[in-house]
Amino acid sequence: MNLNLFLRRAYLIAILLGVSQLSFAQANKPINLQSPDGKLSVSINIGDTVSWELSHETTRVLLPSAISLTMGDGQILGHDAKVAKLERNTVNTTTVPNLYKKKQITDHYNRLFVRLKGDYGIEFRAYNDAALYRFVTNRKGDQTIRTEQVAFNFEDDKKAFIPYVNDTRGGERYSYSFESFYDVIKLSQMAADSLAITPLLVDLGNKKKAAIMEGDVEDYPGMFLKINPKNPKGLIAEFPGYPAEGKMAGYNGINFIATKRADYIAVTKGSRTFPWRAVIVSSSDTALANNDLAQKMASPSRIEDPSWIKPGKVAWEWWNRTNLTHVDFRVGKNTATYKYFIDFAASNKLEYIVIDGGWSVNTLMKSVDALDIKQLVDYGQQKNVGVILWSNWAMTEKEMETAFPYYSKLGVKGFKVDFIDSDDHKMIKSVYAIAKLAAENKLLLDLHGFKANGIQRTYPNIVNFEGVKGLENYKWAPFVNGKPKDDVPAYDVTIPFIRMLAGPMDYTPGAMENANLSVYRSVNDQPMSQGTRVHQMAMYTIYEAPLQMLSDSPTRYMKEQDCTDFISKVPTVFDETVVLDGQVGEYIVMARKKDDVWHVGAMTNWTAREHTIDFSFLGNGDFEIEYFMDGINADRNGTDYKREVSKISNKDKKNIKMYPGGGWAARIYPSR
Repeated sequence: MNLNLFLRRAYLIAILLGVSQLSFAQANKPINLQSPDGKLSVSINIGDTVSWELSHETTRVLLPSAISLTMGDGQILGHDAKVAKLERNTVNTTTVPNLYKKKQITDHYNRLFVRLKGDYGIEFRAYNDAALYRFVTNRKGDQTIRTEQVAFNFEDDKKAFIPYVNDTRGGERYSYSFESFYDVIKLSQMAADSLAITPLLVDLGNKKKAAIMEGDVEDYPGMFLKINPKNPKGLIAEFPGYPAEGKMAGYNGINFIATKRADYIAVTKGSRTFPWRAVIVSSSDTALANNDLAQKMASPSRIEDPSWIKPGKVAWEWWNRTNLTHVDFRVGKNTATYKYFIDFAASNKLEYIVIDGGWSVNTLMKSVDALDIKQLVDYGQQKNVGVILWSNWAMTEKEMETAFPYYSKLGVKGFKVDFIDSDDHKMIKSVYAIAKLAAENKLLLDLHGFKANGIQRTYPNIVNFEGVKGLENYKWAPFVNGKPKDDVPAYDVTIPFIRMLAGPMDYTPGAMENANLSVYRSVNDQPMSQGTRVHQMAMYTIYEAPLQMLSDSPTRYMKEQDCTDFISKVPTVFDETVVLDGQVGEYIVMARKKDDVWHVGAMTNWTAREHTIDFSFLGNGDFEIEYFMDGINADRNGTDYKREVSKISNKDKKNIKMYPGGGWAARIYPSR
């Protein structure tokens, strides 16, 4: 062989070997992604396994945490991974949400798509306040997902707010109402045999916190969390297997309870994006209470013209057990009772009433004899009050093809669908089908036994969710040694920072019988709340709920007309939200604006406190302020309050005092 030819070939081989080795080396180097402000950093490791880690400034938020998808044939997406291509871009857009706490959302993030060999990839996003990822597949036909590996490994044994699954339906591990108080414990103290729901909050120290969330959960099961058995400072996901067999059981036999689950979690489209796995990183508690990530993760609205979707407040009879007095009819599930509720709603400019459980007879298509739904709908239309009907999930699933068109034509405005109590793959598919059909028939939905997961943006006719330990729990709160087991005022000032990250919540506030710990009792037929009257009133500003209940009896509201007038004027959606101050589990102070009127709410736990509100958030000009504060004897009698009206401007500061379990509520409007 010619010597020069030999040398040229040898040189070429050496170059090729070098390129190959360089590519291999690059494939094993971390791939980095930073937030637009450069403070949040994501590091992705690709190789035998795929993992991600997360830092914020000098704080290590997540240590390497493995992620993967296991397919039905045993292939694991995320093992022996090889990078085919990296795609980077920056997104900075604005969106106009439906029925939200602000008029506009800024969606600004840096994006990295890691395209991997084998027809799949992983999309990462880095916001200034969050990092998230999701798998993306591009395969033909349907694919079986056996399981998904999701991990959140923290550097130290952090304090966390754990919302345990603790009241399962029918004894089935994954059948739950998604209503949890928070156990504030270290991660390593989490019960090894228990599951938790999302969002879950971890205290990173130095005022920083990390909230674990999921988003855009469609055609796939929801995610539970549990302690990582290999790392007690971390959490891993658990997903319910697809329900292969089941029966009707649980509460009154109206829950679908899986009796056998398959060895896979979903059978889904081969080409799709999977749900987001996200960590919000907050440098202040106030930022947590005004976060938009749930909206940003969700798929856009599928309702082309949402103008028919009307938010509003609701006169509701279930919590107060229709305890009307000074009427000349027997109250109950009858036409006269609900006409009275319609009259009350109309006189207080409330948009809806709900006819809750017990109105129908084993089918949505037949009401009890004493109740004339058409007459009530017609009467409500004359008074400009809409009627919403209660249904359970099982009956809705069975009869919606007939019931939704029928009641829509009749003039009913929507359904409160209760006892869903699951988010496995079967139930997620069912809820999306219910939402779609309801939208086609211009019906609102209020979902109970189901957690907000992004569907509220995709189908904005879903105007509220439960998934919260709301006011109903006062009716049966357990007692230990003569005192309530659960610290409800502390929970009330915890959920704005954690549960509300996922979306609106049907807490159903508005109790008019209010008590301190020494006199509080659980009474089903004449319930009371823990804390003060103004604590309840402040909830109407603080709690996000496009469909918001007035839970107490019209009789009580009419005796307290000052409070009722104030509540009735608080909107349920807003143009702007400002969290003025707050600390998880301690207190919160929030201002929201609608048109030219500001609404301010403050709440505290059982600790009395004074706080100075700076009104610099007001625009220029002169304003009048109507405000309610705890009365001087509110610590003895929770119903005690004081109302005042005065002038105010953006140069003013006001010192407020909240008694134990207390609050402060204001409406600020331009001077006229």
